[in-house]
Amino acid sequence: KTGINLFFNGPESFTPDDRYLLGETPEVRNLFVAAGFNSIGIQSAGGAGKVLADWMLDGHPPMDLWDVDIRRAMPFQRNRRYLRDRTVETLGLLYAMHWPFRQPETARGVRRSILHDRLAAHGACFGETAGWERPNWYAPEGVKPEYVYSYGRQNWFEYSAAEHQAVRTAVGIFDQSSFAKFLVQGPDAEAVLNRISANNMSVPVGKVVYTQWLNERGGIEADLTVTREAQDRYMVVTAAATQTRDFAWLQRQIPADARAIAVDVSSSMAVISVMGPRSRELLRQLTDADMSHAAFPFGTSQVIDLAYARVRANRITYVGELGWELYIPTECAPGVFDAIMAAAPSVGGRLAGYHALN
Repeated sequence: KTGINLFFNGPESFTPDDRYLLGETPEVRNLFVAAGFNSIGIQSAGGAGKVLADWMLDGHPPMDLWDVDIRRAMPFQRNRRYLRDRTVETLGLLYAMHWPFRQPETARGVRRSILHDRLAAHGACFGETAGWERPNWYAPEGVKPEYVYSYGRQNWFEYSAAEHQAVRTAVGIFDQSSFAKFLVQGPDAEAVLNRISANNMSVPVGKVVYTQWLNERGGIEADLTVTREAQDRYMVVTAAATQTRDFAWLQRQIPADARAIAVDVSSSMAVISVMGPRSRELLRQLTDADMSHAAFPFGTSQVIDLAYARVRANRITYVGELGWELYIPTECAPGVFDAIMAAAPSVGGRLAGYHALN
């Protein structure tokens, strides 16, 4: 009556984002990994083995493998408590509805801007990128800043639309502290960056250059901006998600005999972006610097006094409007933020999130 029951029990290796880890590690040259296959190891074996073999032989991946590249992982993602909490959730979500913009619920708050609590007080609804808590949209007073997921228009649409309109007609204020920031300095810094950059790094001090980094095959390795801060010093700004990858790649392109070093200084600076047609009016209330187009043209950078701080202001924009990125020493950022927010109503300025930015 009982019969025979057959059970299979195989321990599987899962990752925090349900994608496997493939490729050369950023820490050790020629150490290759193929792990974390999330129950599809046999299914993926042929393709993973082929591209990894090519990678080992040629020194580069044969195609764009960013989704599974081990260099997408951040150092904190080795933390066992984080892995336990997040991986249990993501495994459970494999067969759940894959809503657009769905945000993880576990292992949150790993990386927070120094402005986090202030943004939360203004109604920020946070999403997560590379562990960073970033405001995706702001809920007005009386509205709970939470996602209500849908394949139609989601509940935040009208609030994000209002932020979008503010950027088009007045000023939007973005916290972009999650930017990865590297200093490349030394007598050979210009030569090192000119070797890997598509654009020309032999520019005057104070020039911001948008460029791609190229490999020896002419392919693109990174997409970023480079600001010349001095004759022997540049600041590289790239995306939060590619911080590990871009920094490892940069370090490996510096010849052993070059008089140049690269340092990751991401945590030393907060970034507040002030963007929109009235952004100049807003900043003029807070600085004695000449913010006119003649004195401060597009694609240039200056160190200015702003509120009670000295900040690096880069005139550049991702929104198609007049704007500046303000790079502020972390400890000074709350004071600068408060000053900006106090002046913002006079020009119709408001906080805006990453949905509006995108």
